[in-house]
Amino acid sequence: MECIFCKIIKKEIQSQIVYEDDKVFAFLDIQPVNPGHTLVVPKKHSVNIFDIDEEELCEVYKAAKKLAPVIMKAVNAQGMNVSSNNGKVSGQGVMHMHVHMIPRFEGDGHKHWSHKKYNSGEAENIVKKMKELLKK
Repeated sequence: MECIFCKIIKKEIQSQIVYEDDKVFAFLDIQPVNPGHTLVVPKKHSVNIFDIDEEELCEVYKAAKKLAPVIMKAVNAQGMNVSSNNGKVSGQGVMHMHVHMIPRFEGDGHKHWSHKKYNSGEAENIVKKMKELLKK
């Protein structure tokens, strides 16, 4: 079964198209966090950052960079969150790689993530594991 974003890219499902080129498709989220909330997706299907080709990922972020000031100006935003959820536990609802471009406004009611502190030695152990994995 084809994913909903693939159907949107093929224009089988209507969307508010913001931008399109040969590699990337961008459209307004139908359930926006704030007005102007745009999704930037690769035309070639991939599930998330773990399986997307590097070239495709670069194209998505090039488009995001191009669109950021346009979105900001169009809705008079004061800031923007640019993020990608990867996997169900992170909040990924559609299993097609996508980048959220969420305009932010003073007093919009959205909060930032809460922060935690590392236990003694925990950060060092995590970095050690990461460096070992990078060698492989």
